[in-house]
Amino acid sequence: MPELPEVEVVRRGLERWVRGRVVARAEVLHPRAIRRHVPGAEEFAAQLKGRTIGTAERRGKYLWLPLDGTDAILAHLGMSGQLLVVEPDTALEKHLRIRITFADGGPDLRFVDQRTFGHVLVTPLAEAGGRQVPEPITHIAADPFEEHFDEALFARRLRARRTEIKRALLNQSLISGVGNIYADEALWRARLHGTRPAGALTGPKISQLVGAAREVMTEALAQGGTSFDSLYVNVNGESGYFERSLAVYGRRDEPCPRCGAPIVRESFMNRSSYSCPRCQPRPRETAA
Repeated sequence: MPELPEVEVVRRGLERWVRGRVVARAEVLHPRAIRRHVPGAEEFAAQLKGRTIGTAERRGKYLWLPLDGTDAILAHLGMSGQLLVVEPDTALEKHLRIRITFADGGPDLRFVDQRTFGHVLVTPLAEAGGRQVPEPITHIAADPFEEHFDEALFARRLRARRTEIKRALLNQSLISGVGNIYADEALWRARLHGTRPAGALTGPKISQLVGAAREVMTEALAQGGTSFDSLYVNVNGESGYFERSLAVYGRRDEPCPRCGAPIVRESFMNRSSYSCPRCQPRPRETAA
C-alpha cells in the first residue's frame, strides 16, 4: 500500500496539474470506487460539476482536493489506486473507475484502480489537529511532516501504549503516514527491533526514531517513492525508484549495509518484518 512519500508524490503532481481548474463533468464507471460516498454516483457527479479545485493537501496516506466552499474530494489509493493526469483523447484505461474532465479542455483527472480497494468521496471539512481536514479522517493523527505535529505529545501517547514499537508506528491514530516499509527502515536506522515495548523507550530514543522516519521518507520522496510493481505510479504514470535504496525491507539474507550480518525476515500481522539481528537485537523477553 502506498505510504506517505508515495502519496505526497501524487499530491505534488495534482497541485501542479489540477489546482484552479473548473470541473466540467465527473463520471463514475465503477460504483465500488465511491462506496463511501453514500448518496451515490449521480450525487457525486452533481457535487463536482462547476466546482473549482483548490490546492491539493495530504495527511498521512490520505489526500484531498479542496473545492470552492467547505468540502473536498477525499481519496485513499488503497493497494492499487492511481490518480492520473492524461490528455482527454487518451484511450480509457482498463481499470478506470472515475473520470473527471475540465472546462478548459485540458488533461483529465482519472482514478484507476485494479483491485478496487481505494475510494473517492466528496465530504465536508472539519477542524482536527490544528487544520481543516475531511470529516472522515479527523481521527487520523498528524504525520511527521506537518507543521502541527507535536513530537512531545506523540512521545507521551506512545509511552502510554502497552504494545510493541512497530505496531505503534503503524497505528494511524498515533502517527500517520508510516507503513510497513518505512517502519522497518526507520527502526533499522534507530537500531530498534520492532518488538521493543513502546512504553520502555526513552524520550531521546523516541526523538531519534521520529527523526529516522522523517529522514528515510524524505529520501524516498526525492526518488519518487518506492515501487515494487507497476501499480504505484505518480500522476504521469511513472514509478518511483527508492526500492533500490532500502536498507532492510525485502532484503532477506542480504548483508546489512551497516554491519554485514544477514538481514532476517519475520512474520508480522500477516505481513513481513525485516531487520538486522546484530544492529537490532530482539529484547530479551521476546528473544526467549
